[in-house]
Formats: sequence, C-alpha cells, structure tokens
Amino acid sequence: MNIAKKVTWLELFYDLLFVAAVSKATHVLLHADHGTVSLEYILKFVLIFIPIWWAWVGQTLFNNRYGQDVFAHRIYMILQLFFVLIMTFSLSPDFDRYYVPFFIGYIGSRVLTALQYLAIHKGEESHRAATARFLGTRFWIGIVISSASLFFDSWVRYLILYAGIAIDVFLPVIGRRFLVHTPINTHHLLERFALFTLILLGESVVSTLAVLQNSNGTWASILFAALAFILVIGIWWQYFENIERKVDKALQTAGQTIIYGHLLVYLSLSTIAASIQLLFLEQLDYHFILVMVFLSVLLYFVSTTIIFHRYRHKHLQLRPVHLALFLGILGGFFVIDLFIVVPNYVIMAEMALFFLVYARLATR
Repeated sequence: MNIAKKVTWLELFYDLLFVAAVSKATHVLLHADHGTVSLEYILKFVLIFIPIWWAWVGQTLFNNRYGQDVFAHRIYMILQLFFVLIMTFSLSPDFDRYYVPFFIGYIGSRVLTALQYLAIHKGEESHRAATARFLGTRFWIGIVISSASLFFDSWVRYLILYAGIAIDVFLPVIGRRFLVHTPINTHHLLERFALFTLILLGESVVSTLAVLQNSNGTWASILFAALAFILVIGIWWQYFENIERKVDKALQTAGQTIIYGHLLVYLSLSTIAASIQLLFLEQLDYHFILVMVFLSVLLYFVSTTIIFHRYRHKHLQLRPVHLALFLGILGGFFVIDLFIVVPNYVIMAEMALFFLVYARLATR
C-alpha cells in the first residue's frame, strides 16, 4: 500500500521560485503582432517551458522516491534553488543574449539531481539501488550532450542543447524496466503536481486582474473578468475534486502518466492564461484567437482525461458517453463561433460553461 508521504516546507518554497519562471514563460505568448502570435513565439514558449518543467520534475521525483527531510538533502535543494534563480533570470525570447546564464541554471540543476542519485544509491538495496544507479549514471548522457552546445554557435547550439534535454526527458521511459520495480509514492506525487497546477491557475487569476487594470473598470470588462473567474473556478473544481476524492492514491506505478500528462496540462493552463488577456485586448485576428482559446481548452481536457482515467477508481471512471458529450459541447461552440462572429465575453462564457459542465459530471 502507498503510505502518505508528507510534502516538506522546503519543497513548497522550491515551488514558489517556479512562479516567476512560469510567469515569464507565459508572457512570451503575449507578443501579438499583425493579428497573430507568430509561430516563432509559440515555439519559443514551448522551448522555454519544457526545461522549467523538467528541472522541477527532476527534483520532485528524487524527493518522491528517495527524499528525506535531512540536512544533506536540504543542502542539495538549496543549491538547486540557486541554479533555478539563474535560469529564471535568463528566461527570454532573446535566446542568444541569455544563453550562457540559462545554460548554467538548467545544467546546474540537472547535475545536482544526478549527483543526488549517485550519492543515495550506495545506501539503498535491491531495486531501489538499481533505479538510483541507473538514473544517476544515465542522466549524464543528456547533460554531456547539452554541454557540448557551448562549442557551437547559431542554431546548431540550440539543436544540440535541446537534443540533450530530449534525451534527458525520455530517459525514464527508456528505463521503465527499472522504475516499475521502484514505484512512485502516488499520494505524494499527485500532491506535488497539484501544487504546481495551483501555480499555473494563479497565472489565470493574474490575467483576470490584468483585464480589470487595463480597462478602467467598465461594465464590459467587469463582466468579462467575472466570466474568466468562473472559468478558473471550473478548472479548480474539476482538477482538485478529482485529486482529492476520485483517484486511487494506493496505485503502484512508475508515475509516467502523471509526469508527462502534466506537461500538457501545464502548457494548456499557460496558454489559457495568455488567452484570457489576448481575448480581452482584441489585438488578435478573431479566428486566430478563437483557435487559440479552443485548442488550449481541448488540450487541457484531453490531458486531464488521460491522467484521471488512469488513476481513477475503476467504478468512477468516465464512460465514452461523457467524453462524447464534452467534445460535443466544445465542438458545437467552436463551429457556431467560427461562422458567427461573437463578442469576447460570449467566448469566455462558453468556456466557463464548458468547464462547469466538465467539473460537475467528472466529479459527481
């Protein structure tokens, strides 16, 4: 049985430093130009977001399997915080200008994670020792490849940097045969990912406040902000009710559905936060922002459905009729809005209604 593992105060403090990182990544999507957010900025948003997510995941998974609230582990995490600060400072669409500090921040955090596994494996036994040894040695492959980017210039350096990051990210999938014998603590991992989700929801609240601040408090802006707030509440209701009451926290797994599924959840929540501001400001082409809003919500729906279906108690899993209903509502709204130009508050009302229905049916 999965015994509950307590989240430490240092872990919570660690999360707070990622608030600034997530905020800077989300703001990349606010670069509106000629009625669109260019493919360049969308790609840069993803390329900035993935290292943030993976740096956080790396330390979180170590703490989940091996972490103890002892002096040595605290020192490792405090050093991690230092490198996270450097990485956060360097997050910018101007990659060339901040490449070196970004590299130092990201690689520094990954080196510390690899060293933690190497330091802990000698004190472990059997499968736990094998898992720590595998991760502690193999993570150096991605680190070395990414480090080789320092010897190149122009686009080649980024190709090599992200090739190393990609290998790093998919290493746990490759080494699944080790990880299944050292299952994650499901209760702790879901709680950690839920706390990071809360950070992303905070970005949507900030976007809602930005709407009011940029509007001089008109009735139209108040209505839009109120609907945006209902949308956020709908997301909160759906996500945290599932986490608290519907999932089987005693499941013994490698946790990869939670880990990789939440990358999509976090990307979607960031784009939803950006969409709230962009939709209100009306600086984008109508059809572009329409596609952006609906794709963001669809990505959130698909990713959370996959995660919670995997971990829900069998008798609480959603049936195909529910999924068809959710997709029908979302698709119906999109088709109507595609052929009939509607005000921004109508689109926001549709999204709020979708999330309320999703929350109600997915948590009853």
